[in-house]
Amino acid sequence: MFDFSSMDGKMIVIWIAACAVAYMLGNLSPATIISKASGVDIRKEGSGNPGTTNVLRVMGKKAALFTLLIDVLKGVAAVLIGRLIGGEALAVFCGFAAFLGHIFPAFYKFKGGKGIATAFGVLLTIHTVMALICLAIAALGFAISRRVSVGSLMTALSLPPVAWFFMPDYIVIYIVMAVIVLIRHRSNFQRLIRGEEPKISFKK
Repeated sequence: MFDFSSMDGKMIVIWIAACAVAYMLGNLSPATIISKASGVDIRKEGSGNPGTTNVLRVMGKKAALFTLLIDVLKGVAAVLIGRLIGGEALAVFCGFAAFLGHIFPAFYKFKGGKGIATAFGVLLTIHTVMALICLAIAALGFAISRRVSVGSLMTALSLPPVAWFFMPDYIVIYIVMAVIVLIRHRSNFQRLIRGEEPKISFKK
């Protein structure tokens, strides 16, 4: 784990500034921007969540693809900024800041998405093998259930043990990320229990 006691005043300022920039990157909401450009308020349609799955249901595959790519790239960009400025430790913290910015965006009254795509972008850039394992778990959950939420929940539950194996120094951050994702998916979990969670169909 990074030794914070070794940081001087200048380095602390740099870290705070880098994490602030990463947080602001996370605030960007492609789902909201794309939907409003088409005269739709995604926060008032479907599930109300400004994420890829809801965009897919409300606006179709093209809009959903753009939403997914931009949300992933936010995480990628945040990690690269941190790595360029302060190395691997700052990269992890910047990735976490972007993740928080996506879920709790100051630009949108702290009401954001559920974090899966941005978290994947973060993991992909920090540790590609970890990201691919999580992606495989998500794909398995989706393939079995045809529900994105099942894949997301399975990924969140598997993230701490996967992180413990590959990046134990940062396990606390990954546990916090997993817990936040699970909390953000609590409505999906309730619908799954009731058998009301809709399946995804790409034929529409």
